[in-house]
Amino acid sequence: MSPEALLNAATLADLKRGYLESTDAYTCLCCGERVEKGVVYPVGDRLLEAGRYIQQHIAEAHGSVFAHLVALDKQAHGLSDLQRRLLTFFYEGKSDEEIKALLGAGSLSTIRNHRFILREKERQARIFLAIMELLHERQSTGGATGAHGGKRSRSGKAPADQRAADDAILARYFPYGPEGPVQHFSTAPLKHKRMIAAVVAQRFTPGRTYSEREVNAVLEPIVEDYVLLRRCLVEFGYLKRLPDGSQYWRGDVDEEGMKQVDRRKELKRLAREAKTEGGVYQVRNTRNGMVWIGVTPNFRTLNGQRFQLEMGSHRSRELQQAWNEYGPDAFVFEPLEALEVPETGPFDRDAALRKLKQKWLRKLQPFGSRGYNLPSELEEETP
Repeated sequence: MSPEALLNAATLADLKRGYLESTDAYTCLCCGERVEKGVVYPVGDRLLEAGRYIQQHIAEAHGSVFAHLVALDKQAHGLSDLQRRLLTFFYEGKSDEEIKALLGAGSLSTIRNHRFILREKERQARIFLAIMELLHERQSTGGATGAHGGKRSRSGKAPADQRAADDAILARYFPYGPEGPVQHFSTAPLKHKRMIAAVVAQRFTPGRTYSEREVNAVLEPIVEDYVLLRRCLVEFGYLKRLPDGSQYWRGDVDEEGMKQVDRRKELKRLAREAKTEGGVYQVRNTRNGMVWIGVTPNFRTLNGQRFQLEMGSHRSRELQQAWNEYGPDAFVFEPLEALEVPETGPFDRDAALRKLKQKWLRKLQPFGSRGYNLPSELEEETP
């Protein structure tokens, strides 16, 4: 059995102790050595039964289960090299001050931040493990009844069968899909009209108010008798309206929610007016003057770039290596040029950002001894 197959076959308890146990043997997860039960093994001047011997073997041959697991490829545990080093230091009981000295870079706050991030990773891993175990338990018991526990709808059909029947009915009225026009609405039975109205209601935005003219503009392309459809939407509760018919809104927003509509409109207006400024920025090493050029649609997200570097996961390997070597205190993030966005007309933001980056790559030439960008990032100028 290969080491990878052994790890795949191991439970969490097996991984922690470092070996698999079968009816007649123990098998080391680190190297695959098999120790038969019922045999006494000499170790120096002692004789150890199989259970004690496999533990002795792991300690002598592999140091510890922790050391073996943390040294596995990233594909096995998803840890970066920096995270593996930090976990090893934590396992050895070293203080933050000692770790800072051993790394030769960084700050105490960065190390404490790594501790927090690893605890979050642990929490997420426990929840994910629980999810997968519940999934396996569900699959092992067949899981045939589904979320409804085998109950049937009032029509006498099982939920899955009822959904299939409903889909078949709607397909007759929406031959071009749920976003297309409705056929035969006026002659449909009342039950089917309700089903059609439920689908059409999804075309209205929750929390938005509509005038009757705006409602009609939504419904006219859908069905010829849009007035009948509008009336059904209101009668079935999918749309609500003021007594004078001046305002309509989605029925899944209650009266209390409508009181907040004007406030939300105001907040949206303010958000539109608060322009999001992006463009080209540089990460500059204050020790040697080398820079890395990047672009962002929003300068406010630069903290995310810093976070990636602190996590050891930045897409620029060269910048990441320099960050690990010099520490975060040696780097500053500086906007170079904001992207000009036209007030009107079509605008390809991504293309504009790429063009702006090319401009600054040519201007600063941050390659080799001058920076951390790669020459391959520089595109040929088109005539």
